[in-house]
Amino acid sequence: MSFDEFQNRARLYVIGALEPDEIDEFEQARKEYGRPAEDFIVECYNLHEAFALSLRPEKTSDALKDRLMAMVRQRQGR
Repeated sequence: MSFDEFQNRARLYVIGALEPDEIDEFEQARKEYGRPAEDFIVECYNLHEAFALSLRPEKTSDALKDRLMAMVRQRQGR
């Protein structure tokens, strides 16, 4: 695997999107590329966290709240 391909897979790795058979190959390349690979993975994790923190939560709809409360009341009635 080239380092460019490793970088592409690293992006998928940090979000848990690699297939099980791809993980073994990725981990082997990770060992092969050493420190540059580890640095790139850390950078991907940092970007992933920054992106997740930049998202604003969507306001919950009243219909969703009503449905959830109905489910709670139904379970309490059992």
